[in-house]
Amino acid sequence: MPKSHPCLELLAPARNADFGIEAIVHGADAVYIGGPAFGARARADNSVADIERLASYAHRYHARVLVALNTLLKDEELEPARRLIWQLHAAGADALIIQDMGLLELDLPPIQLHASTQTNIRSVEKARFLADVGFSQIVLARELALDQIRAIAAETSAVLEFFVHGALCVSYSGLCNLSYAQTGRSANRGDCSQACRLPYSLADQQGQIVAANRHLLSMKDNHQADNLRALIDAGISSFKIEGRLKDLAYVKNVTAYYRLQLDEILAERPDRRRSSSGDSRFLFTPQPEKTFNRGATDYFVTGRKGDIGAFESPKFIGDEIGTVSRLGRDSFELSSQTPLHNGDGITWFDAAQEVHGLAINRAEKFDRGYRLFPQLRDGKPLPPELQVGTRIYRNRDQAFERQLAKKSAERRVPVGLRLTDHAEGFTLTMTDDQGVSGAARLAHVMEVAQDGEQARTTVRQQLGRLGNTLYAATSIVVEFAADWFLPATVLNQLRRDAVAALDAARLAAYQRPPRRQPLEPPPTYPEHSLDYLAGVCNQRARAFYARHGVQVIEPAYECGQEKGEVSLMITRHCLRYSFNLCPKQVKGLRPDPMILINGNEKLTLRFDCKACEMHVVGKLRKQRTLRLSEKWPTV
Repeated sequence: MPKSHPCLELLAPARNADFGIEAIVHGADAVYIGGPAFGARARADNSVADIERLASYAHRYHARVLVALNTLLKDEELEPARRLIWQLHAAGADALIIQDMGLLELDLPPIQLHASTQTNIRSVEKARFLADVGFSQIVLARELALDQIRAIAAETSAVLEFFVHGALCVSYSGLCNLSYAQTGRSANRGDCSQACRLPYSLADQQGQIVAANRHLLSMKDNHQADNLRALIDAGISSFKIEGRLKDLAYVKNVTAYYRLQLDEILAERPDRRRSSSGDSRFLFTPQPEKTFNRGATDYFVTGRKGDIGAFESPKFIGDEIGTVSRLGRDSFELSSQTPLHNGDGITWFDAAQEVHGLAINRAEKFDRGYRLFPQLRDGKPLPPELQVGTRIYRNRDQAFERQLAKKSAERRVPVGLRLTDHAEGFTLTMTDDQGVSGAARLAHVMEVAQDGEQARTTVRQQLGRLGNTLYAATSIVVEFAADWFLPATVLNQLRRDAVAALDAARLAAYQRPPRRQPLEPPPTYPEHSLDYLAGVCNQRARAFYARHGVQVIEPAYECGQEKGEVSLMITRHCLRYSFNLCPKQVKGLRPDPMILINGNEKLTLRFDCKACEMHVVGKLRKQRTLRLSEKWPTV
């Protein structure tokens, strides 16, 4: 049976501290964010001061801040990384998300360690090893099915994290070197060129084209809302939203959507609780289809499917809203019953299935639909690829975007208030939803009110005015020996002092999660040899694996020692399956190699039917490679 963790965590992305704060307001129990360096997203860096500001805000709700420091590191980067980790710990970060095992050989602060998706965790043995060497939380591979997750959960006490929404890398994370081979930009070092989103043609060994100019390595977006209950039962406790490069509307919308989904489940399951405190109230209706997506798939969680690819385009197409019925010079009529607005964004496909788009300056309603006046440059006419009969999609709903551009949620911690009298005056105690209390005492003359009912009403009204705090009163209990008269100024002072006391008590009660201690003697790594896919870029990482029993350790692909053709990408996505050419689908077919073509670039596809995987094979172009500060030992 899967090991049960009672706390469920909604983990949201943050491009910067402001995005992280909004994610928490919209219901996240934790956020993950990049620091000033080494964060696997070249355009999502943040200062240590940013992290400190975010942590200070998050901890008010007992929410966590996880800092991604998950690139492969060169030898000369290890010491700067170590110093940065100490700074992040001092700033209040709760955990590090890491890929490079060389970091475990350094003098680190007592900060919790999480294994990045780049560590490619697909087996019981790998998960158990990472827990045994000190990882408290591990991100499982997106490609796993429920039975595989269940098997891993049964064999490790580490918290299991799983991506439930957002963009999908077609390759197993950590095993893709396609970007580096072609451009010198390493995905494992935070600078992926996204070669998987390019258009390709697929040919067999005889050169016959099976599919032309399609985005054959581009996946739809992950969407696991319908599988949350099953994932919980399988052992997942942390539900991760992809998107450290996404805009604020996406973060607000998707976080709020999954907050509602998980709250519904928590209401059904008294044995589970959320990992942070507070309740979010939304001023909009979350609709994940309204913000950037490439369509939806649950990938392999419930088994292999044939519709996981976004072959038409890697762009955000949006929902179909109607068909062009008449063309003018600078406007066109659209047969549509969907409400449209000035500022909406529309897209369409041309005859070659390329995507085009425009913004709408003005939308005029008439009985059959709308007359749309798009934004055209320099008085140019409508694009020629826009024809009568063209299907139109909307990828920007201006009314929805305006809702998200302003305050769209608030989050309050529920509290109970109890006001009592004593010989010297009055005591107000506030207790939050986790049992933490703060109290304020005030000496005051005991004067019986002339109007007892009015006095009781005034007390409740003044004590309940918590609007400028992070609290919301769920109950107000007044226990007086008589109906005492208390001026509003006195009640307000009591409330302010009690809020300050509860703030201090909650801050004192919050404890950053402890670092998991590694087993001694060191556990043995489940494999005796590691090839270029293991991502060993520095001598400390090599020492780590050697200390854990690995006998043959090859340098990472970025070190440039793999000169010939190798697997640049390994993926469960199979183009033979996508085009009904799988030997398991059609008897008599052989899984012969195929060719993937983009311009002058040709990549060989090899198929491992036993593992049900596709390998994209190619070689390293001439370019600058990483240099090890010491000569790599001969093994």
